Amino acid sequence: MDKMWVKGGAILNGQVKTSGAKNSALPIIFSSLLAEGKHVFFNVPDLLDISSTRNLLESLNCKTKYENSTLTVEVSYLNEPLAHYDYVRKMRASILCLGPLLARYKKAQVSLPGGCAIGSRPVNMHIEGMQGLGAQVEIKEGYIYASTPEGLRGATVLFDLPTVGGTENIMMAAVLAEGTTVIENAAKEPEIVDLANYLIKMGAKVQGAGTGVITIQGVKKLNPAEHTIIPDRIEAGTLLLAGAITGGDVTVLDCDPSDIEPLIIKLKESGFDIEVGESSVRVLPCASWRGVDIMTAPHPAFPTDLQAQFMALMTQAQGTSLINESVFENRFMHVQELTRMSANITPKTKVAVVRGNKGGLIGAPVMATDLRASACLVLAGLVAVGETVVSRIYHLDRGYEGLEKKLASLGANIKRVSE
Repeated sequence: MDKMWVKGGAILNGQVKTSGAKNSALPIIFSSLLAEGKHVFFNVPDLLDISSTRNLLESLNCKTKYENSTLTVEVSYLNEPLAHYDYVRKMRASILCLGPLLARYKKAQVSLPGGCAIGSRPVNMHIEGMQGLGAQVEIKEGYIYASTPEGLRGATVLFDLPTVGGTENIMMAAVLAEGTTVIENAAKEPEIVDLANYLIKMGAKVQGAGTGVITIQGVKKLNPAEHTIIPDRIEAGTLLLAGAITGGDVTVLDCDPSDIEPLIIKLKESGFDIEVGESSVRVLPCASWRGVDIMTAPHPAFPTDLQAQFMALMTQAQGTSLINESVFENRFMHVQELTRMSANITPKTKVAVVRGNKGGLIGAPVMATDLRASACLVLAGLVAVGETVVSRIYHLDRGYEGLEKKLASLGANIKRVSE
């Protein structure tokens, strides 16, 4: 099992490109199940989650080919729409095959998913949404059994809370449903808009993506198409924070600055000078920055997926900052690892009090508990005195394409090592 070795003290400088968005690629790839034929996706990152998705699709009688960031998916008819536990257990997003399978085959058997242990993330909103469209659903022996002999029918689906995966699943189910579906309190993330754009390319009728109300007029059939995945806003934010925490001069290219506006605002509030281009963001060297408070919330607020990385930055700030995590109930597991590196953090139920101390981190062996926590620990290692070794970086490989290579290109003293 690989580990990440980091020696602190290097100041990062230079330009680095953002890869395609994992959280956009996954639902779009699963949406290919809605239309038989050849789908082509560009700017697809080379990640463990993408490999897991390909394996699942191939178990569903699809043929896939990945080369130079281009993924081709050839979808054939499937006799048994079964997403087996052996494939689904590795990745939370596997639940996103439920909507397409149910819409196209009028039945689906999908294992309850796995993924990062950052909170309960129940699938009840996915299931209730399918039931709202007329599906009969039961859970038994670790599987979701869904069927709709007469086909799905359009309806109004109201989410109690915005759910990205739930919104995506209902969107994919509704595009082949009879009649009109209205999703209220829908998630507004850029990844939702990207999925809608590909569904529209296939012939779906979707309006309102990116707002709280999405309206879908069902069609009889969809056709395969081609699509370029949007840049990964979380990777862009992580790379920007890597430059910031080392006091470096780093420009992140091939990104959409509007997608990370909440981070940019907080960096400026903390004391950083930020230059925003049409498709780039530059953080300029800053000798000292202030502690600032953040609260995570659904888009367009500060993203939960950047909370851990921002906390690493705040360990080096002047003063105290409050990190309020309102999305997931168990997303402070990186705190105990940061404290192993001598960070001064007091975690409470949903709030962590971070008392900054520039230069106060000391390298140590630490363990990644989830995807974003692993990135947080790497950032901390960049400024810690001595050497930091991050274990269980398979979490990192689920969501970052060659992060150590990108950081090394900016001057970081970092490498992947095998046990």
